[in-house]
Amino acid sequence: MIDIRTATLADSRPIAGLMNALGYPDAASYIERRIVQLTAHPDEELLVATRNGEVVGVISIHFIPQLALAGDYCRISYFCVSENARSEGVGAALEARTVELARERGCDSIEVHSNSRREDAHRFYYRQGYVESPKYLIKKPG
Repeated sequence: MIDIRTATLADSRPIAGLMNALGYPDAASYIERRIVQLTAHPDEELLVATRNGEVVGVISIHFIPQLALAGDYCRISYFCVSENARSEGVGAALEARTVELARERGCDSIEVHSNSRREDAHRFYYRQGYVESPKYLIKKPG
C-alpha cells in the first residue's frame, strides 16, 4: 500500500537520495534546511510517498497566484520515484494528490518543467493528461 504524507526532517536522507537520482548530488548538504523552509511555506507542499514505511517518492509543488486569471497555478518543481518502485503506481498516486490539492486551491492549471533528456518522465506526464506547452526560457541571475 502506498501512503502519501507531508515530508518531515526524518525523510532527509531518502529525499536527498531521490534528488541525487535526479542529478542533484549536492542536495544532501542542504536538504534539511530546504525541508524546513518548504514545509513552513503556505504556498508549498512537499510530499513523500511511502510503502511499508520506506520513502519511495517525493514531489515538491508550489501554488503561484496569477495576475490575469482568477485561479492560481500549481507548479511541480521536483518529482522523483525511486527506481525500485517505478511502474507500481507511486508516481500516479503523488500526481493524483497534486491534482486534489490544485483543485482545493482553485488552480487553473498544473505545470511541470521536465528536461528534454527525461523521456521516461515525459511518457508518464502524457499518460497523466499533460500536454506540451511551447517555449520555456530561463536566465541565471548571476
